[in-house]
Amino acid sequence: MDHPLAPPDALVRPWRLAAFIAGSVAAVELLILLAIGGGALAGAISDRLDVAAREHALAPVTKPKPAAATSKPAKAAKPELPRRKTVVQVLNGNGRSGAAASAASQARSRGYKIGFVGNAAHTDFTKSLVMYKPGFAGEAQRFARDLRIRRVGPLDGVRPKALGRAHIVFILGA
Repeated sequence: MDHPLAPPDALVRPWRLAAFIAGSVAAVELLILLAIGGGALAGAISDRLDVAAREHALAPVTKPKPAAATSKPAKAAKPELPRRKTVVQVLNGNGRSGAAASAASQARSRGYKIGFVGNAAHTDFTKSLVMYKPGFAGEAQRFARDLRIRRVGPLDGVRPKALGRAHIVFILGA
């Protein structure tokens, strides 16, 4: 016997409303799951950060010692070339007219060969300095001693190819 109760599609007639409600429930469940997962992830990260911060805060404090007090002065390299074969490039770094030519004649009087005399890229050097190509530290230290210059170091800001045949660069400061 057939009972004419309700037609089979009568329960799902407002299908749009049912789809909207089902989608909303799924979205709320997703947000709840993301909040739970995000909270767990944030807790794990904060625990790691807390441990790292404690280790850093509790690490023993060591003050660096001054370099002059802890290290021995570098041994003076022995010059390989005699003065007459050591080529020097003289650059004016103080902006005074004729300063490089004067310094070049002073170096020439001490027996050095002068390769190039000109102006440095900048004219704001406060101290004179001597820079050397790799392998010519001894010659640079001897040159600095001869002309009473305190600052000696490897090439900085100058490429070895830019020196041509010069072994040493002498930049005059103020």
